[in-house]
Amino acid sequence: MISREDLESFLIRTEMDHREIGESMWLVDPVKDAQEDHPAVVVSLSPPLVIFRASIGAVPEGDHARLQLFQKLLELNASDLVHGAYGLEGDEIILVDALELQDLDYSEFLASLESLSLAVTSHAQHLALD
Repeated sequence: MISREDLESFLIRTEMDHREIGESMWLVDPVKDAQEDHPAVVVSLSPPLVIFRASIGAVPEGDHARLQLFQKLLELNASDLVHGAYGLEGDEIILVDALELQDLDYSEFLASLESLSLAVTSHAQHLALD
């Protein structure tokens, strides 16, 4: 099973900016020198899983705006995400993925982190969340 040290080693190998923000929890900035603000990805070790999570923004007010957003999130889940999925946590839109630690290797870890990183940088304009 992957240990905390293994996970930290994986993060170093990605060469993405990251810092530890809690016990076995890291904040990863997926884009170096970005011109625009973008959500960071939180990676947390929660045996038997490693969890990736990004807070995307607040759910808009109004039924029509919410319906449009929810439809777009479902479309993105079906068409653009290889790893993870959009969901709701209260009135917050989140992007989340979880991988089992048992047989986790660096390639699988990197694929998940890159998939979420690409989503947080490329989907923001489609979701019109500012």
